[in-house]
Amino acid sequence: MTTLSVRISQSAFDGSRLRVVLLLDLYDGAQKQFLEAYEHMRNHVASVPGHISDQLCQSIENPSQWLITSEWESAPPFLAWVNSEEHVETVLPLHSCVRDTRSLRFSVLRETGQAFSAAPEQQAKGGLQPSPRVGDGVVRHALTFTVKPGSEKAVAKILAGYTSPAARVDDQTRLRRTSLFMHGNRVVRAIEVQGDLMAALRHVARQPEVRAVEEAINPYLEQDRDLDDSNSARLFFTRAALPAVHHVTADGRGPDEVNRHALLYRAKEECGLAVARLLALQDESAADDPDNPIVGSTVFQRDDIVVRLIDVNGPLDDHPALALGVQGHRKAAILARLLIDGDAVAGGGEDDIARFVTESDMQLITDRLAAPES
Repeated sequence: MTTLSVRISQSAFDGSRLRVVLLLDLYDGAQKQFLEAYEHMRNHVASVPGHISDQLCQSIENPSQWLITSEWESAPPFLAWVNSEEHVETVLPLHSCVRDTRSLRFSVLRETGQAFSAAPEQQAKGGLQPSPRVGDGVVRHALTFTVKPGSEKAVAKILAGYTSPAARVDDQTRLRRTSLFMHGNRVVRAIEVQGDLMAALRHVARQPEVRAVEEAINPYLEQDRDLDDSNSARLFFTRAALPAVHHVTADGRGPDEVNRHALLYRAKEECGLAVARLLALQDESAADDPDNPIVGSTVFQRDDIVVRLIDVNGPLDDHPALALGVQGHRKAAILARLLIDGDAVAGGGEDDIARFVTESDMQLITDRLAAPES
């Protein structure tokens, strides 16, 4: 009998309102230019579905420090906006004004004050998170990009052969794990960070062994980039971001006791969020079963690219429906309607699902777990 630990869970799909906090440090003398760029951006954001309000604030102690807060009906419309090409183009004018940024996203659990009680129609636009989730202090994020067809073996060799950077970033932050996969010419790099994600990403980017790998794969990328040009590098990694929209772990087993897989789901146009939501609901439900072989699952989604990272107790093909996230009546048929190649599993047959799992299973290039601190 499996002994369950406290469930670790994070999700963008609980329906609660979202508060986004953006901390900015401006270059000296850039305030006027920044305000003009903000007005342009504000007018665009106001028309985005799901947006409720925003505020721009300036520090009373340090005029170079600014704060933008915005409220959204829920997380999905914000994520759709912030990961869109329109957003990338809208915020371009801000880059020359800002020395450093940090973005924080929060579900709303409680609120007090006359303004909230006096506006029930505003509250109807989004609820409150019903209860706090239990976390493990780990931030999960992924990057994805494509390489030129025919270069896959060369890229895989480069990505598998580099020396791992130092795990410790500072007293509060350290790298925990990096898992790198390929499927055809698509690369997915999933990372786990204890502490501050942005501090970890900056730390990794400065490491010479990582920089050498990034330079080595440059000629093979389908999207051009110049790592010596800060705007070019920023645009590349912004477009490559594959955010985690759901994570659940309900089992106490360590990484050496399970097998890690990444499944690629190619959603139909504008169906990526629906695929991610379906998989998240399936994984939440399955986590209640102590005999569930999926001991941990993270769903990453951007546009119509969905990747589900799973830690499995035993071989992947022992439980194909659970591995694919379609356990239960007509779940396979529902998923099939959302995927480009979904006809292969539309009937829900076990052999068809097993074959689809095998075809969707990404090739593991490297899985690096940081040694525990002494």
